Amino acid sequence: MSSTLAGRTRSSTGLKFMVVCGLALFISVAGLFVTSVVEDRANRAAAVIREVSALVGGEQIFLGPTLAVPCSFPSLPATDPGKHGVFLISPERGSAVLKTKTEERRRSLFRVPVFQADLVMDAAFDLTGVGMATPEGAELDWNKAEILVGVSDARGALADATATMDNKTFTLVPASSSLDFAARRKMSLFGANAGTMAKPNAQFTVSSALRFSGAQRVAVLAYAKTTHLLAQGDWPSPGFDGGFLPVSRTVNAQGFAAEWSVPFIARGVPSAGLANTMVGLDATALGVSFVEVADPYQSVSRSLKYIPLFLGLIFLAYFLFETSTGKRVHPAQYILVGIAQLIFYLLLLSLAERIGFDTGFLIAGAATVCLLSCNAGWIFSSRLQAARAFALFTLLYSLIYFLLRLEDNALLVGALASFLAVAAAMYFTRKIEWYGSVLTTKGPGLPGQKEPQGDPA
Repeated sequence: MSSTLAGRTRSSTGLKFMVVCGLALFISVAGLFVTSVVEDRANRAAAVIREVSALVGGEQIFLGPTLAVPCSFPSLPATDPGKHGVFLISPERGSAVLKTKTEERRRSLFRVPVFQADLVMDAAFDLTGVGMATPEGAELDWNKAEILVGVSDARGALADATATMDNKTFTLVPASSSLDFAARRKMSLFGANAGTMAKPNAQFTVSSALRFSGAQRVAVLAYAKTTHLLAQGDWPSPGFDGGFLPVSRTVNAQGFAAEWSVPFIARGVPSAGLANTMVGLDATALGVSFVEVADPYQSVSRSLKYIPLFLGLIFLAYFLFETSTGKRVHPAQYILVGIAQLIFYLLLLSLAERIGFDTGFLIAGAATVCLLSCNAGWIFSSRLQAARAFALFTLLYSLIYFLLRLEDNALLVGALASFLAVAAAMYFTRKIEWYGSVLTTKGPGLPGQKEPQGDPA
């Protein structure tokens, strides 16, 4: 009988399953190479964004009209650095209107959203009782008082900044005053003399107008005791951030509108005081970020987190085909299937950079599903197995796509899908003799014929 068994190979089903699991784990680790490629491309995109942003002004943060009064302390020695300072007074009420118009600048494959911002900031000052907030021993020089307006990157200026006071419009010039929080943010300050209006117990209004370009984000500090901001723009996917979120917002395909209202008690910064007491003002930004919802690098990176799960499911599908048909699949063929799965992510990344993630996933996924299905047909010499593989792999890749789009619910759905996959594997392998051996016929006989139990007579 030993001669009749020549040309047959003996393999343990349980051992083969362990080998398949090991191959899936090994190729999943090899997926780190794809992850590094994604990180490199994402870093390159971030570098391009920084380069383009620097040319148009970058992130822009604005400080509305604030009264700055030079002060001195005669009792201090002339050499004391605290002898001279700046006394800041916030307006009682501030109302700002921000309008943005965006466009995408391209450099090679990368796109950067840049904006043009038109900003009008009104301020109503009431200096009644300001003297009570003046530090003891300080003398204020009201004749040199300035109205200050700040911007984080003056290189983005598209027109001169102006301020209207007492029905007169002035062009703002670099301010003589310096503020700690502005220096920390590298904010440029512009001012106009307000000595004719700024007097103890005086009341007056100021309106400033600015036009700047920038990229990625624009924000307005809560410059008044009570600050109101209305922001409008044509960007369809804004992100609202900063120290306060808007009290109302509207976002659609045509753009957005958002409204902030920050009362004095929420601002958490004194209405008047020396410059160092106003440091907390830089944490009160009311911001809008111009973000890309379909960031290809973030989406591909998220899909790579599921590679062990879906590679394992694909290998499991081939293993079930193998056990159901009785035809053995060589480990080298499993490796080729795993490599095809890794190439899918490279295809997805390269296509998503050019045509977007959704269309890129459709093309890369369809190509990979067709390849894996044809491969199943070639291995098992069966159109039926190819059709089954096509249906199963289409379902798996559709699940990957929906997991990526679910975002907050992705973990729940992924966990449920994994549970159902394991349950299905348990069901379909319930009759496998894991300790038994399987013979694959190389000569005459039926493919996948099982060896009789016990020694042959």
